Amino acid sequence: MSTAGTQIPQDADTASQTTLIPHNQQPLVIRSYPSQSQLEKSIQHAAAAQEKWARLPLSQRIAIGRGFMEEFGSMRDEIPLELTLQMGRPVSQIPGEVRGMLDRADYMLNIAESSLADVSLTNTDKPGFRRYIKRVPLGVVLVVAPWNYPFLVMINSVLPALIAGNSVIIKPSPQTPLAAERFASAFHKAGVPRDVLQVIHLSPELTSAAVKHPLVDFVSFTGSVAGGRAVDIAAAEASGFKGVGLELGGKDPAYVRADANLDYTVGELVDGAMFNSGQSCCAVERIYVHESIFDDFVARFAEITKKYKLGDPTEPETNLGPVVSVASAERIRKQVSSAIEAGAKALIPEDLFTVAKAGTAYVAPQVLVDVNHTMDVMMEETFGPVVGIQKVNSDDEALALMNDSPYGLTASVWTDADANADSQEAFLRLADELQAGTVFLNRCDFLDPALAWTGVKNSGRGISLSKFGYDQLTRAKSVHMKIKI
Repeated sequence: MSTAGTQIPQDADTASQTTLIPHNQQPLVIRSYPSQSQLEKSIQHAAAAQEKWARLPLSQRIAIGRGFMEEFGSMRDEIPLELTLQMGRPVSQIPGEVRGMLDRADYMLNIAESSLADVSLTNTDKPGFRRYIKRVPLGVVLVVAPWNYPFLVMINSVLPALIAGNSVIIKPSPQTPLAAERFASAFHKAGVPRDVLQVIHLSPELTSAAVKHPLVDFVSFTGSVAGGRAVDIAAAEASGFKGVGLELGGKDPAYVRADANLDYTVGELVDGAMFNSGQSCCAVERIYVHESIFDDFVARFAEITKKYKLGDPTEPETNLGPVVSVASAERIRKQVSSAIEAGAKALIPEDLFTVAKAGTAYVAPQVLVDVNHTMDVMMEETFGPVVGIQKVNSDDEALALMNDSPYGLTASVWTDADANADSQEAFLRLADELQAGTVFLNRCDFLDPALAWTGVKNSGRGISLSKFGYDQLTRAKSVHMKIKI
């Protein structure tokens, strides 16, 4: 997902990318990169088309957004296998992403008029004056999209950018090119002009060139910390001062208090750690459990984890697929082995998952105890089906450990807040002090489109979803009228 690089290759017109199927490492599709001159023309066309698109009444752009939902919904039967072959998630779990994407689109369309409406100051105007604040589009928005949840992430920025009157260029991950093409196809069928929304497959060098281009006004990047840093540097090197939204990594913690309902909590946290093979920026990667329930929690957690069916993601009974690549699998295995060498204890026997072999993208799920913050498995993003569980003796110790991280995307607290007023008060205190963009009570790994999606520290900056997602993709323009002279 990195976009590092600054020089444009002379042979970019002949360069290409190949998407490998994660579970068998066979080539799926090949996409060619444009030449420098072709990229230049595409960006110029996007800028020219944006001016006309922005003049279209908001109500018509919203209607086109509704048409996109219908077009995309009509494709729902074609999407699961196609996406599984690209990134490896079990085919039975893909429909959830389609539903979630449509739900987010629906919400963002519902709030578009109010979010983009002029802010009138008539209540405080002096006689003879009128003042108001408009939200106007930025221009050309470059969306650098990831592979792990391509539809869910693209909708967060692409739809509000278009509805607000911007044109959009999507640079998809090489792992999920077909997802971006299908996504754009639904918008085009709904009435978005092709120059207003383009999918362009780019090398790292060409991505950097696009970020720096003077006609690109904003960059929305989702991916690794290293990739985000490269985008930020490239944007800073460009002429002018363009905006950059960065949604980066996570090492999201969960804290299970002594009064948590384990019949509910354990299964939820196993799913929060293992779904999509742990390949989510907001997956639960470290868990802190009160010492009074630690042994019971760990035993239950390991027992559920052992029951996963790791295998061919195209088979309907599989509920845990491969990670995205062999290189990713080797990195995850190394992190686990390093933790074990440093004293961690692995609770899941590897022989339960015989398909997970070196040289493949299959990684066995693993639960580690006797972990601490000297280990990478508790400090650095894993992005795999692995979780470390650590014992704590108080809310204060849990809070200190949860905040002891370079990341800050989400955090969750699990406690019986419904029946116990003291537990709810304890949660609210933790919510105030946790260094995270989102704090959950008794749930995890979920994006509510009504809430701002944002991070702190190395998890990035900027906002998507909610009213504030529209704010990020527009700028304020003040109008000050002296009517009587």
